[in-house]
Amino acid sequence: MDSIFHGDLSRRHGRTLAWADSLLVDHALLRLLWSNWAAVVPGRLYRCNHPTPQRLAAAARRFGLRSVINLRGATGNGSDALSREAAAKLGLQFIDAALGSRVAERGRILALCEALQRAPQPILVHCKSGADRAGFAAGLFLLLAGASSAEAASQLSWRFGHLRRSRTGILDAFFARYAEQGEGRVSFLDWLRDDYDEAALRRDFAAGRLASLVERRLLRRE
Repeated sequence: MDSIFHGDLSRRHGRTLAWADSLLVDHALLRLLWSNWAAVVPGRLYRCNHPTPQRLAAAARRFGLRSVINLRGATGNGSDALSREAAAKLGLQFIDAALGSRVAERGRILALCEALQRAPQPILVHCKSGADRAGFAAGLFLLLAGASSAEAASQLSWRFGHLRRSRTGILDAFFARYAEQGEGRVSFLDWLRDDYDEAALRRDFAAGRLASLVERRLLRRE
């Protein structure tokens, strides 16, 4: 991941680099104007794009947040360093659950499900843009709470900037595969552990070229 931050937040130069990296390289300047915020289950789970320290503090006060699940993982960039520091100051449990937006890996999905189940609520889940991975995590949370696959898939929508026909549409295909193979017959977690065929989903899914070009080159999704 591109980054100009390789420093220490305890030093003024390092903190300046962290903010420059976050705002300019990691596109947080755009996220100052658009948080992509939504309540998935009020009082239990909220979703957004990568929050600035100020936005995280405001959300923690308003919604009583107790934990943050970071779907980007430990990137080491300025946004990452600043949000980890902010979460620590706010007393929030900070959980890394790295997830890709163009794959549906069983191991990572299981790890995310575990994080969603054990994190103190209310939880804030975020990725970079809040469109794909945050929507997928929100859908998983709903499935774990007993919702339908259709309700889970509704978290992946245009309203959040998700492009279903792009390569990130494999996340929609994952929910559709559970609906076809297991819903109503086996619990979601049992299906995921025992029956989900990651290779088959990857082989069967076909993304649209134009949507994938927009997602990769214009939106620059991770």
